Amino acid sequence: MEKRQTIRDIAANDEVSGLFLLGSATLQQSRNGPFWRLELRDATGSMEAKIWSPQSQAHPDLAAGQIVDVEGRSGTYRDKVEVTIGRLRVLDDAEQAGLDLGLFLPASPRPAQEMLDELIGLCKAEFTHAPWRKFVLAVLRDEDIAPRLLAAPAAKSVHHAYVGGLVEHMLSVARLALRIADHYPELDRQALLAGALFHDIGKVWELTGGLANDYSDEGRLLGHIHIGLERIEPHLRKSGLELELVTHFKHLILSHHGEYEFGSPRRPKTAEAMALHYADNLDAKMAQFRGLFANHEEGATGWTPFQPTLGRFLYRPARSPEEPRPARKGAAPRKATAESPEESAKTAPQGAQATLFG
Repeated sequence: MEKRQTIRDIAANDEVSGLFLLGSATLQQSRNGPFWRLELRDATGSMEAKIWSPQSQAHPDLAAGQIVDVEGRSGTYRDKVEVTIGRLRVLDDAEQAGLDLGLFLPASPRPAQEMLDELIGLCKAEFTHAPWRKFVLAVLRDEDIAPRLLAAPAAKSVHHAYVGGLVEHMLSVARLALRIADHYPELDRQALLAGALFHDIGKVWELTGGLANDYSDEGRLLGHIHIGLERIEPHLRKSGLELELVTHFKHLILSHHGEYEFGSPRRPKTAEAMALHYADNLDAKMAQFRGLFANHEEGATGWTPFQPTLGRFLYRPARSPEEPRPARKGAAPRKATAESPEESAKTAPQGAQATLFG
C-alpha cells in the first residue's frame, strides 16, 4: 500500500489524498453539530484537520495512534494551512502490518545508536573522577534504559519530538554544557556534564513514544523529573559517589526547569544548576526554531503562525553575507600554492585558519 501525499507536500487549496497518522483526535461541538479536530502526522511534519458534521457522525471512535486514509481539501485558518476532510477510513491491523511505519514517525537526522556511542565516548573522555564515570556509564549501558533511549522522543510536540530526539537533545546539551564550562572554568565540569546527560532521562518512561507518542499514566501522575531520579537512583547508590556530589546532582535535575511556574520542583541555587537550566532551555528553543523553519526555502525570510508555547510569532530574518575575514594587521601575506586545505591551515594566519574551518 502506497502512502502517497506527505504533510510537507500540502499547501493551501490543494486536493489532499494520502495515509496519515492521527497524532490527536478530539470530538468537539459547534453550532452546526459535532466535529472532529484532528492532528495528521507523518515523518515530514504535522497538520491540523477537521471533519465537519454530518460526516463527523460516521466516526464515533477516532483515536491517537490510528493510521487513516483520507481525502479532502486544504485551506488556511489564522494563517495556518489545515485540511477539511471529506472522507476518512481507519486502516485495520492487517493493512498496517504491510506499511513501513518509518513513513509516519519523524526521526532524528542522525542514527540514534551513533549518537549514543558518541555520548559514551564523550563520557570516557570527560569524567576523570571514577565514581562519576562508573555512574554515567552504568546508566547509559543499562539494559532497560539504553533500548528505550534509542527510540525515545524528548517531548510530545514542542522540541525534539521524534524518534531519537531524546538522545539527540542529551548530546547537544552535554556539548553545550562543556563549552560553558570552558568559558567559566570555576564550574564543576563533571557535575554539570552529569546533569546535562540525565536531566531529561525520565522522559524514557514519561512518554510512550511509538505511533501515538502520548503521556504514560506514570508520566501524567509523576512527571519526568521525579521518574528520572527514581529510575537512576540504584546506579547512584552503587557508584560510590560522595554524598555532597550526589546531593548536588539531584539538585541539578530537580531545578533544570528554572522556575516553579515551569514545573521545576526547585529553582537553581548553584552556578552549575543555573548553567544547566540555560543550556537546556537554549537547546530546546533552537530546536523549536529549526523545526518551525524546516520547510522554508534556503535563505528565505518569513514569519511563522502564532506559537502558543512561546506566546509570539517568530521570524527568520535575512542572513548576513559571509565574506573572508581580514588578515591580522602586520601578518605576512599568504603565498599562492597548490597545497591542500589541511597543509595550508598549518601555515595560515589565525584569522585565515578560522575562515577555513570556522
